[in-house]
Amino acid sequence: MAANRWLRPEVYPLFASVGLAVGICGMQLVRNISTNPEVRVTKEHRTAGILDNQAEGEKYSQHFVRKFVRGKSAQIMPSLNKFFSDPNLE
Repeated sequence: MAANRWLRPEVYPLFASVGLAVGICGMQLVRNISTNPEVRVTKEHRTAGILDNQAEGEKYSQHFVRKFVRGKSAQIMPSLNKFFSDPNLE
């Protein structure tokens, strides 16, 4: 009887959004464990101490999403924002 209360069609978008959020968090955790130069999972890497590895850190911080949005405008709809905010347009 309790399952019928929660498995209504109105609740499906909530399940989808929570599932998406959990998926994004899981992806970020896997990314940090597998590619972050400061995270050392194996015992051999942990005994190395602090590494001065600038190239690997640069590669980790400048990932493909950051490179993709680097030259883009910070606005979502720049033409629409300019239309409503520029007083010289008539």
